[in-house]
Amino acid sequence: MKAAIYTQKTDLDTFLYLSKFISELDKRGVKISLHKGMSEAMQFSKDFDTFQNKNDLKERNIDFFFTFGGDGTIVSSLLFIEDLEIPIVGVNTGRLGFLSNFTKIEVFNHLDDILSGNIGISKRSVIEIVSPKKENFFPYALNDVSISRTETTSMITIDSYLDEEFLNVFWGDGLIISTPTGSTAYSLSCGGPIISPNNNNFVITPIAPHNLNVRPLVVNDNVEIKLQIESRATQFSLSLDSRLIHFDIKEEVILKKAKFQIVLLHPKNISFYETIRQKLLWGKDKRN
Repeated sequence: MKAAIYTQKTDLDTFLYLSKFISELDKRGVKISLHKGMSEAMQFSKDFDTFQNKNDLKERNIDFFFTFGGDGTIVSSLLFIEDLEIPIVGVNTGRLGFLSNFTKIEVFNHLDDILSGNIGISKRSVIEIVSPKKENFFPYALNDVSISRTETTSMITIDSYLDEEFLNVFWGDGLIISTPTGSTAYSLSCGGPIISPNNNNFVITPIAPHNLNVRPLVVNDNVEIKLQIESRATQFSLSLDSRLIHFDIKEEVILKKAKFQIVLLHPKNISFYETIRQKLLWGKDKRN
């Protein structure tokens, strides 16, 4: 059995914790592959196999991908896993943690269940940008794709189409196209609804719309969405999760659901709704 380990943190506490975690995997006969950047930064006493990209993971036949950090670390893991559908075990060492379902202590208690497959599975849809594209452009997003203005304080105009049928003209600071996973991220901050992960939907959420009667819209994710942008500036910003790219105004944005999913593992006794209750403090009387 083989496991990859990825984190964006390289502080002493993370080093000591990962040393203990790797020791527990080693006791169970699991072969370890570390992300090359973290391996070089932490300088473990033992030399480990390393990976840098999807091809490395594929060649090594990785069975599990362990991430240590917040939700952003899990989202970044899409860059390495892409369509390999390697199960991700997210260990929350950050703050909120909608996606990273294991605490630093809980993952030790569930380690045997994880390795034996006696664990909960959640499959998450991914957005693919069909057009436009650039050299070395990674066209996938787990959370959301957003269009926003750049180099101007003026509103931008976005004409939107669903399967070539005209939907609306959005005037404002921009537009977010979110997966159910991303419905608890940027879209939620802009007034979008929370969508449970097992729904086959996109959420279209305007960013600071000029017309107050324009509200977030939930659509089926089997549609192709086309966006045409107008602005006083010559470019607009396109973000895929945390990655920001600038395109010329003349470029159309076409997106759809990717043909693959991201697989997240979680304790069997934890549900999405329980996570929402915990993270958003639902049912808590704040007056006490």
